[in-house]
Amino acid sequence: MKVILLQDVDHLGEKGEIHEVANGYGRNYLIPQGIARLATDGAIKQAREEQRQAARKQAAKADEAQDLADELEDMQVVFTAKVGEDNRIFGTVTTQQIAVELANRGYEIDRRSIDLDEDIREVGTYTAHIQLHPKVKAKLSIQVIPETGADF
Repeated sequence: MKVILLQDVDHLGEKGEIHEVANGYGRNYLIPQGIARLATDGAIKQAREEQRQAARKQAAKADEAQDLADELEDMQVVFTAKVGEDNRIFGTVTTQQIAVELANRGYEIDRRSIDLDEDIREVGTYTAHIQLHPKVKAKLSIQVIPETGADF
C-alpha cells in the first residue's frame, strides 16, 4: 500500500514523502491516526505541488534572511556602560539588551537566536552571531564604550 506522510515518522520518512508500507500498518495505524493518507493519483499530484510551493517559500525566506544578514553585518551597535578598574564594566551586555537595541532600530530579532562568543564584561569590540534562518547566519559588531563622566 502506498501512503503519503502527513508528518515526520521515525524510521519511515518525512512529511510529504510517498512510501510503500504494509497494508495493515497503513490501514490500521497510519491512516486512522492522521499520520498518512492513501496515495491516489490526485493525492500524489497535490503532495508534489505542496512540496514545490514549500520549497519556493523556503527559498524566499532564505533570500530575505540573507538581505537582513547583509544589513546587520554593515551595522555596529554601541553600548555605553559604567566602568571600574581595568576597563571592566559593571554587569554584562546580554543578548536581551542586543535584541532590544536592534528592535529600537527596526529589526525584530529573537534574543535566543543571538550567540556571543564570550561574555561582554569589558570595554571593547565584540562579535555576535545571529541565526536568521537555518542556512543564514549574520555577524553583528558590538562596541562597548565607557560612560562619560566616569571618575577614576
